[in-house]
Amino acid sequence: MHIVKFLILPFVLACTALGSAQAQGGYPLKPVKIIVPFAPGGASDILARTLGLKLTEGTGQQFVIENKPGAGGTLGAEAVAKSAPDGYTLLLSDVAVITIAPRLYQKLGYTTEQLAPVANLATFAHILIASPNSPLKAFGDVLAQEKSKPGKFNVASSGSGTSTHLTIEMVNLAASTKLQHVPYKGGGAALTDVMGGQVDLMFIGTPPAMPLIQSGKLKALAVTTSKRMVTLPQVPTVAESGLPRFESVAAQGLFAPAGTPREVIQKLNSEVVRIIRLPDVRAKWDQIGAEPVDDSPQQFSAWLAVEADKWGKLVQASGAKPD
Repeated sequence: MHIVKFLILPFVLACTALGSAQAQGGYPLKPVKIIVPFAPGGASDILARTLGLKLTEGTGQQFVIENKPGAGGTLGAEAVAKSAPDGYTLLLSDVAVITIAPRLYQKLGYTTEQLAPVANLATFAHILIASPNSPLKAFGDVLAQEKSKPGKFNVASSGSGTSTHLTIEMVNLAASTKLQHVPYKGGGAALTDVMGGQVDLMFIGTPPAMPLIQSGKLKALAVTTSKRMVTLPQVPTVAESGLPRFESVAAQGLFAPAGTPREVIQKLNSEVVRIIRLPDVRAKWDQIGAEPVDDSPQQFSAWLAVEADKWGKLVQASGAKPD
């Protein structure tokens, strides 16, 4: 009996070591699917395709992008949350599926605990934009006129409960203003109406706004990051324009199903950080106004907790409901 135990124990230890070595050294051993829970062409899709190509080159295995839009990104997030925790199904998404959706939707098909943070890819400013014909020249003008006539300005968003909506509420709470929210079903129609002057203002993410600002079809009044954007250095921050310490950013992150081996998550994180630092990837990120991030999974997780608390309070204070 003792002999059998002594024979079995080394075998078990050897198998465990082999499994760990395969997870760390051999992964990936087959194609990996990255689910993007939004339609093609958006920030998540652009980053996923850039990252997927580089991961394929770096690992020798295909990283295949699958778009699964619906319900503000939550359908795709649910699909990944319920996938096998083996590293072969990943989620690349706006982090709102973690920080905002659980506070916004009464019923979700997943919990945040079912998704493990792998890497924070990039953060994005929200840019306060107006028609090029607008008399407004800066965010300070908006504050001054709102103080004298509360509710003067209509501000579009890409939908109720989105970060573009909640940023409006963040300003109202911080500045005691009464900016009037005008929700749209998506950013495209909202941008068109802002360009035409039908709506006064809009906070919009950088990817759709950058080419319109650079071509003169929109006027940028302020950015919501703590520092000025590298690609729009002439545009001041909200913080330096009357609301000190104000910050509102969107972000794109990579997630895996909870329970994915720690070695696999760490290897993915190391690969992603290496890729983000490549000059051609940094150039691609700059084109869409993305600020690269190279956090560890632990740093990403801690940051998400802070963001979830902030956005959750805004959802509650604003009474936001999903469209």
